[in-house]
Amino acid sequence: MLDLLLLILGVTGLWIGTGLTVNNALTIANQYSLSDFFVGLAILSVGSDLPELAIAVDASIKNSLGGNVSGVVVGTSIGSVAGQMGFVLGVTGLTGYLVLPRRYVFRHGIVMLGALVVLFLTAFDGVVNREEGIILITLYVIYVFALLRGEKMYDGEPEIQTRPRGSPWLLLALGLCVVVGSSELTVQSVISLAGRLDISEAFISVVIIGLGSSLPELSISFSAILKKKARLSVGNIIGSNILDTLLPIGIAAVISPVLFEREFLLFDLPYIFILGLITLYFFVRVRGLQKREAAVILGMYLLYLLIKYLQQ
Repeated sequence: MLDLLLLILGVTGLWIGTGLTVNNALTIANQYSLSDFFVGLAILSVGSDLPELAIAVDASIKNSLGGNVSGVVVGTSIGSVAGQMGFVLGVTGLTGYLVLPRRYVFRHGIVMLGALVVLFLTAFDGVVNREEGIILITLYVIYVFALLRGEKMYDGEPEIQTRPRGSPWLLLALGLCVVVGSSELTVQSVISLAGRLDISEAFISVVIIGLGSSLPELSISFSAILKKKARLSVGNIIGSNILDTLLPIGIAAVISPVLFEREFLLFDLPYIFILGLITLYFFVRVRGLQKREAAVILGMYLLYLLIKYLQQ
């Protein structure tokens, strides 16, 4: 059980390191007077997705050295998207009323669904190569630049900075170091655990790492609900899903080609697309996520986990 304990330790380290990074990134970003939605969509989403990015880079380096851990890269990315959309939004919606203006739903929701379609198309032949990885990264960069041009309005009172000026930067650097070290421990333990239990690395990545790496988003969403900043919570989830769909696999593919199992193409991506479509429908037609809609989304995520388990 040592491998399982190391996996738990690695995921815990990712959570702690991400918390350090996100909190101090917010302290720094507050100085630029950005809107809640923008902070959630662009700042928090990047910070809270550091685990997925670090794991993708670490696993792809192992691929380039002759290994084959593409299942870890793809499983972590897809599992995180499913976890954030189904588990985090579902649980958060059961505790608070999540709303978002229609213009945000259409503008960013379409990008989220479009990112899933682009990933499907680039991986349709069973592999995401370097050129396709560059395409995924480029699309995300274009999206971020569009955000920078259109969302720079702050919609709340500036927070008073009480920490020394250098402290947030030092803690930000410390958080990044913890994330990088924990990602190496996580990938190694997944490879070892999968071999011992005779189950796929992809399954462990989808269920355990995907859900575990969604904990930062869950923490951020609860905090945002308590502070009555639902836009920050929803913006974080949408931004994280766009990033997780495009960036980890894109970066990994630039380092080394990423093999894409047919199961991910034929089941996971279509299922997550439908889950995303239903979620956006709730925001547009029902004007947000209340307990009933949140229960539907959470139920779909639990069904997804059950099907993944039965597929083993």
